[in-house]
Amino acid sequence: MANTTAPKTTANATDANTKLPRAAFWDMDGTLINSEPIWHEAELWFARQYGGDWSEEMGWKVTGTPVPQVAQMMIDRGTKLGVEELTAGIIDFVAKREMEQMPWMPGVLDVLVATRDAGIPNVLVTASPRAMAESAVAQAPEGVFAAYVCHDDVTEKKPHPAPFLAAAAKLGIKGDEIRECIALEDSAVGLESAARSGATTIALTGYIRSDNPPSKNGPQFACIETWDGVTPQMFHDLVELRLKSGR
Repeated sequence: MANTTAPKTTANATDANTKLPRAAFWDMDGTLINSEPIWHEAELWFARQYGGDWSEEMGWKVTGTPVPQVAQMMIDRGTKLGVEELTAGIIDFVAKREMEQMPWMPGVLDVLVATRDAGIPNVLVTASPRAMAESAVAQAPEGVFAAYVCHDDVTEKKPHPAPFLAAAAKLGIKGDEIRECIALEDSAVGLESAARSGATTIALTGYIRSDNPPSKNGPQFACIETWDGVTPQMFHDLVELRLKSGR
């Protein structure tokens, strides 16, 4: 069984006829796929080819940072490329690796399929470019994603709530109805974005190494360590518990 933690609650339940959750919103990097090692491999490759003082440790310290910012940090440390060129190169490196074989987190495909089969629409919500989002959707089991929101779709990025609000809008979910959706994230930036949108936010804490991990006392409603044993019923129970809590 998955190891979860959630607060105790005392308030009244929502309408018993409401199907919960209305939707599941999924972050990609660090939640659905173990892509961070590939990003760091790309950074190190460009540092070797074009100079600069960069290391794997530095890469882990900037996990979750937008690629243009990472590119600027590398340039500041001596990499001889422009920001746009280095950003595009890193993204292309990672995209090619992921198109060859998507590094899915252990057990996550089973959860996606079970959620789809339970009639809960899954939406991918990622800060990655469209090509990378579409690659993930294409390599996932057929029909597990009802829609996706990527970097190109929203002006405001995580930690702004816009990506998750856009995901809800794609399904016709309005206003406070987003509270009846579950959002699955692993980074502090992503958790803030999801929580600010109003979605019932769950932190995945057990897979990815990070020098700045999300706090277990962060904005999320509950934590899941791994995908082992996670079921649609668990998602239902967490949303129902959150609604009862009044949070």
